[in-house]
Amino acid sequence: MQDLTPPREILDPIEIASIDEIRALQLGRLKWSLRHAYDNVPMYRARFDEAGVHPDDLQTLGDLAKFPFTYKNDLRDNYPFGLFAVPRSDIIRLHASSGTTGKPTVVGYTANDISNWADLVARSLRASGLRKGDMVHNAYGYGLFTGGLGAHYGIERLGATVVPMSGGQTEKQVGLITDFKPDGIMVTPSYMLNILEQYHKVGMDPRACSLKVGVFGAEPWTDAMRKEVEAAFDMHAVDIYGLSEIMGPGVANECVETKDGPVIWEDHFLPEIIDPATGEVLPDGEMGELVFTTLTKEGLPMIRYRTRDLTRLLPGTARSMRRMEKITGRSDDMIILRGVNVFPSQVEEQVLATGGLAPYYQIELYKSGRMDAMRVYVEANPDAADNLSKTASARMLTKRIKDIVGVSTEIIVGDPGEVERSQGKAKRVVDNRQKE
Repeated sequence: MQDLTPPREILDPIEIASIDEIRALQLGRLKWSLRHAYDNVPMYRARFDEAGVHPDDLQTLGDLAKFPFTYKNDLRDNYPFGLFAVPRSDIIRLHASSGTTGKPTVVGYTANDISNWADLVARSLRASGLRKGDMVHNAYGYGLFTGGLGAHYGIERLGATVVPMSGGQTEKQVGLITDFKPDGIMVTPSYMLNILEQYHKVGMDPRACSLKVGVFGAEPWTDAMRKEVEAAFDMHAVDIYGLSEIMGPGVANECVETKDGPVIWEDHFLPEIIDPATGEVLPDGEMGELVFTTLTKEGLPMIRYRTRDLTRLLPGTARSMRRMEKITGRSDDMIILRGVNVFPSQVEEQVLATGGLAPYYQIELYKSGRMDAMRVYVEANPDAADNLSKTASARMLTKRIKDIVGVSTEIIVGDPGEVERSQGKAKRVVDNRQKE
């Protein structure tokens, strides 16, 4: 793999500023954001008043802990535009969640918000090792999902060439990568595995393709998957983090020279880690739930938004700003199985570590009598698809999950291609416990 470390002279000055400079900038912007939300969003005014706090009470960054949290349901309860802090006519773009579990969460952006977003995605791509003049294949979904357009504008802001492919049509994806020879790809990690599978189907060597870096986000993925993809394509795989309520992709991004967790762009977002049960703010280095406050958002300011993502804050390395440990689970994705906390990423690590298995899996939860039970559907590699090999792989994976994750599970090893493929975000868990 190439050395893609960006020269310091092309970085934004704030990326390598002193901690004191960063904290002073944050404090000034935080005071503005609290006042902006309080003055212009009725929900925030009512909630602050109910909690007995006022924007003028914030004198230090630590004072933010006095202010109430914002939750995903707040966006649904104020659907569609009730949390906007500017007139609707000043909103130049809307995005929204799929709404598969209720009303969609709607987010809005002013022209300045869109410009800042493009700047931060461009910054993220520079951190990933991409440069002006490169070509980037964008396989994030376009539409109401923030991924496609968020990445698109950032690629253009970087001065790179964007290939706006969107998701799906895997055969065409590989064809365009082969013909256009892009330098980078932006895509969900699970869909990158589909692209890898297509290379193998058509008998092409993925290591011979032009890609030198993959910028993967929109779902948790493990370091084991990073190693799998990097070895398969001979390219760097870096993590981009974001969520639509805060901005979209580009809230944080790994630096290609360290790959030690996404750097949070703290000039625009103030992170906290809290105890998910008590809401207490935890010190840097402790594991908990990630909470964000936006510092520059005009259209939709978010004050202490609970992401449900589990991580910890770490000191800066390649940049001055703090990193967050790679997200591998969410508090609302956690499976509690007979008293044991299980995350899909833990299962993924064991699948990738078990010989004879392809990197595809799906977890099914079901009832066995009165007890919750779990089975994991995986598939054999083409060269290990005989019954003897599949039995051996199932036995090994069962043991690994029991020994390392701590639960007993049934393993179903199917033939190559049997596990459902995603066209975007992977659906890792199917809960059939209510159907039993």
